[in-house]
Amino acid sequence: MKIFESPDALALLKGEPIGTSEWVLVDQQRVNLFADATGDHQWIHVDVERATASRFGGPIAHGFLTLSALPMLMSTAFEICGTSSGVNYGLDKVRFPAPVAVGKRIRGHFKLLDWDALTNGTVQLKIEMTVECEGATKPACVAELILRLFR
Repeated sequence: MKIFESPDALALLKGEPIGTSEWVLVDQQRVNLFADATGDHQWIHVDVERATASRFGGPIAHGFLTLSALPMLMSTAFEICGTSSGVNYGLDKVRFPAPVAVGKRIRGHFKLLDWDALTNGTVQLKIEMTVECEGATKPACVAELILRLFR
């Protein structure tokens, strides 16, 4: 895990990688819990037998499950100290180039795209998250996260 002493420590890192998360297993229990939480029980995610006969050869995780793993993945990739709080301000350019097969592991790669000083010491970061799926040639998710950090 990379540790940055303050948001200012990132100011000169535009375009640079700022961390890679640990691997996380996407098992059927995680997928089922996500389906229950969101009400999305599409068979490709939760019906193992039917999904095994599909073009995917087994169940796949919801794209939004992969995206929702962002905070968990980020928490093992890097830490930014010197803030009182931070908020998720939004997302840009979210894509799901490839599915995550249930039973595979994912990890996030984070790159700082932009750093902006706002009013009252607030810093806004735009961070590209690329979710790698174990054994896949394409990423499972690519998204630009906009964070606001307060001092």
